[in-house]
Amino acid sequence: MGSKDNSIKNLIVDFGGVLVGLDRNRCISRFKALGVEDIDGLINFYVQNDLFGRHEKGAIDDAQFRDGLRAATDTTNPSDDEIDEAWNAFLTDVPRHKLDALKRKRAEGFKVFLLSNTNNIHWTYSVRHFFSADGYHLDDCFDRVFLSYELKLVKPDPAIFKTMLDAAGIDASETLFIDDSEANCQAARSLGISTIHVTPDVDWTTMI
Repeated sequence: MGSKDNSIKNLIVDFGGVLVGLDRNRCISRFKALGVEDIDGLINFYVQNDLFGRHEKGAIDDAQFRDGLRAATDTTNPSDDEIDEAWNAFLTDVPRHKLDALKRKRAEGFKVFLLSNTNNIHWTYSVRHFFSADGYHLDDCFDRVFLSYELKLVKPDPAIFKTMLDAAGIDASETLFIDDSEANCQAARSLGISTIHVTPDVDWTTMI
């Protein structure tokens, strides 16, 4: 279902894998260069109990996250900036046509929200590099932004969707959620939210 359904008035969009491209291999390579040899098993957006998951849930702050990574290195003592650079190597770019699509929907009268499992390091970098370029700003794309590390909740926990719906004052039955995780989409559908599951062969901008 897309937002072209007349009952849809609100869009909720994920960030990683939907708006911003992800390069796991590049990130792993950067961390290995810093001496974090077991990084392969740590970087998984769908596991919420590891160092990265706890960072996204706001259970640990940036300093604790960096210290946790430093503790995993055997021969080096990477700086905060080196860790941040390696971690931000996960993010590639946000294609302009995706931002154009969000701006278009807002111009059509839709309310547009971002709901992301993310962390402060990634989000700070993203605002600076992806939402402050080409004349675009966050306010051009979204009515409001909801971030896991601020809410202390992560998808696919239905509680994060309930919290967002209540805070935004929107009705689940009038809302479309776009995410690259089927588990997240299932959680949204359990609350009556329509979904688009984004896969590599799906251009969601043509469906809204």
